[in-house]
This record gives sequence, C-alpha cells and structure tokens, in this order.
Amino acid sequence: MKVLMINGSPHPKGNTQTALNEMIKIFDQQNIDTEIIHIGNKDIRGCIACMSCKKTGKCVFDDMVNEVAQKFEECDGLVVGTSVYFGSANSTLISFLTRLFYSVPFDKTMKVGASIVVARRGGISATYDEINKFFAISGMPIASTQYWNAIHGREQGEASKDEEGLQTMRVLARNMSFLLKSIHDGKEKYGLPQKEEFVRTNFIR
Repeated sequence: MKVLMINGSPHPKGNTQTALNEMIKIFDQQNIDTEIIHIGNKDIRGCIACMSCKKTGKCVFDDMVNEVAQKFEECDGLVVGTSVYFGSANSTLISFLTRLFYSVPFDKTMKVGASIVVARRGGISATYDEINKFFAISGMPIASTQYWNAIHGREQGEASKDEEGLQTMRVLARNMSFLLKSIHDGKEKYGLPQKEEFVRTNFIR
C-alpha cells in the first residue's frame, strides 16, 4: 500500500514538512510506502472550466497536475498538508487540488484522504474543512485523529515543539493505516460499494 503526500506549503522544509515527517514514522512502522510531492512554491494556475479534461482525460494545462495524476490513481491514500493564509489554505494548493480532482477520469472511491493544517494560531478549522471537501465529494473516507488534524508553528522548526500537534499526527497516521488495511481487506472480500447512475438535479432548469 502507498500513501501520496502533498506538501502545499511554499516552504518545503517548514512546519508542514515536520508534520508529514511525523506521520511517515508511523507509516514506516506499518509497512506503508509514502511519497511526498512539494507543490506550494510551484507556478500552478487555477481551473478555467474549459472542460477539455472531459474529452482528453487530463488537464489542458500540462504542469504538475498532470504529472501527479497517475501517482494519485495508483495510491491508496492521499495526505494533503497546508499552512494557513487568511483562514484558508495556500491558494496554489487549492488551484492544484481543484484541477487535479476534476480532471482525473478514474474512480476515487475508497481512497483514504487526510488533511493536515499548520498555523501560527488561528484559521485551522476553516482550512481543515476546506481540504476535506475535496475528499468528501469524491467518495473518499476521511481519516481523523484525537483533535483537528493540526499542528502549530510559525518560524521553521517551531512545530517540532508542539507536543500535542506531533501526537495528533502520529494518531492520524495510525488511524489512516487502519483504514487503509481494512479497506484493502474489505475490497477483496466484498468489493467496492455498488454504484448508481448519478442523478444531477439543477436548481434552475
């Protein structure tokens, strides 16, 4: 099994990375492979709703979104980490996730998703909710922990002093590992949930 980890912070060696590394310690113990992709300091534009991806199976802008798409398809779980800006995620990360989730043609059902949020002080719950919506709309179970999936720190390295935050990351990784293994065994025994044809009801007709 493999977990793909997206670092949405513009600082690849900052506090978001500290949180991801704490999770990796547990994933290693659970024999779950991990790969980190740093996108927070990349030039990634937003979606323009051209719908080209519905014909080609990939985004019209050939950047890291298309590079990561295959890794996303092959992984069993996705961890998305971000620092907080004005009570929300890094805007580069949101552009990346919006295009990635919309453009890929494969079924994301039962891939496990987890968001982690890093802040100096506030804005954590709003950002946590913002990231989780990508998972929820895609049929992805959301891994949780003993508190919000959050850790605190501003200057590089400060998150390593947040003992509760570090513990939260470890518990999250253990819970996510359990979900990954349970879903893997469940798919072999029961298969995926039955699909219904999507009923789309517009408010204005």
